[in-house]
Amino acid sequence: MELHFILKVSFRASSDVTPASDMIGKYLEEANRTILVKGAAEGQGAQVVKWNVNDNKIELLIESGRYVRAHDALMRLRKPLAAKLGKEFRIGLRGIEVESFIITMPAEKPLKALKIPYVNSIEYENGTIKLYLDVGESEIENRVPDRILTLMEDKIQQQSYGGKAEHWQLLWQSEKREHKFSEDPTQAMLKAGWLKRGASRGQWIHGPQSTQMFRTFERIVLEELLEPLGYREMIFPKLIPWEVWQKSGHAKAVYPEIYYVCPPKTRDPEYWEEVSDYYKVTHEIPTALIKEKIGEPIGGMCYAQCPPFWIFLQGETIPTDEFPIKVFDRSGTSHRYESGGIHGMERVDEFHRIEIVWLGTKEQVLDCASELHEKYMYIFNDILELEWRKAWVTPWFMAQEGMTGVSAQSGAGTTDYEAFLPYRGEKGEWLEFQNVSVNGTKYPAGFNVKCQSGEELWSGCSGVGLERWSSAFFAQKGLDPANWPEGFTKRVGKLLKGIRFL
Repeated sequence: MELHFILKVSFRASSDVTPASDMIGKYLEEANRTILVKGAAEGQGAQVVKWNVNDNKIELLIESGRYVRAHDALMRLRKPLAAKLGKEFRIGLRGIEVESFIITMPAEKPLKALKIPYVNSIEYENGTIKLYLDVGESEIENRVPDRILTLMEDKIQQQSYGGKAEHWQLLWQSEKREHKFSEDPTQAMLKAGWLKRGASRGQWIHGPQSTQMFRTFERIVLEELLEPLGYREMIFPKLIPWEVWQKSGHAKAVYPEIYYVCPPKTRDPEYWEEVSDYYKVTHEIPTALIKEKIGEPIGGMCYAQCPPFWIFLQGETIPTDEFPIKVFDRSGTSHRYESGGIHGMERVDEFHRIEIVWLGTKEQVLDCASELHEKYMYIFNDILELEWRKAWVTPWFMAQEGMTGVSAQSGAGTTDYEAFLPYRGEKGEWLEFQNVSVNGTKYPAGFNVKCQSGEELWSGCSGVGLERWSSAFFAQKGLDPANWPEGFTKRVGKLLKGIRFL
């Protein structure tokens, strides 16, 4: 079963179109041979299979396959027909009325129950899904049917993808190392007083010792990677409005994982007086009342760290000799609602990260990625002395775009770095603690960034998660400096004293 469209629709005219019946019939007959098949393979165009005039309406039944879709065929018909009616009969076309629109598409199995805008119902039968659309002239002009179809095809592909977040292919693995520590590092750090749980979910307060470790990791990244490779520090915003996520592509699926930001409807103290008074009397926060007094979400807290950077470049044409542009940000926390996935320090809702971003031609971006891989290899092997591996992964957004299996050849995709966690056992899950992503044209195109020479721009990003680095390192080395590699110990210096409690 191929993709199939059936559109029952009418052109509404300014007056009775009966006198124009012969002309309309000849025009539609010619259109079936010409404009409705233009650009499609033989037998793959659209066709007006039935038509009728009824007072001031021209009623059409249009069927098509994928290549000249029924709603596109309708748009192809409108302008020439309007010109003929106006010139020969002084009749104008006033609008479009859709009676029904059915799209049939192949699917191996039914999808879960869905609520999709402009779709009245979805039926599954014998390897096909039928979509019954509720669209009008405005939605057809704005290509809503195409976006509905793309969404459904994505969902069908995601279902056949097996529910995996990504495809994984091992690229390199270090030698096995002897580990003198086998505890959960978060629990060990709690016992030693290095950190405590924060008041919010998935949040930690890092004491002097843990903070010293974070700053040491940061210094290693700065001195061994960012400074030698010429990266410049910037400060990216941490409150992300919808506009940014629309352009970066995150608006397609980010909703279950972001912390939303809603501004107050007004700053007027009188407007908020009843909230304050309620708390003063009850010593309880009236969250239901607060909910009534805040506005719609304007966006959310930082989720993926690099998208807001692109507003700095948005709409700009950059001199060719400025590339590659290499920058990084370490100015604040990222926030991700992990739901039931919270575990220790490695999977949290609030985390600290150095975000590395680079931009240039495809060759420059791939070269920058190679430089990063080389530096990470040195840091993890010679300074931290970790047992780790790296794997090529195809993130789901690339699988959606048909890049599974070919993204490695094209150069776009992600390399994950994973560390062995002794406390999880030999067959336990490894921890992803670092990545390098080459994102192709995704961000330059989304934010309309151009090169003076006209060359296509690519970009990449790499997030250094300090919680993940700590979890990987201390899971293998423990908290005793005597078991730490010399390259790390000399950078730490004297271990700070923690805060004592009675």
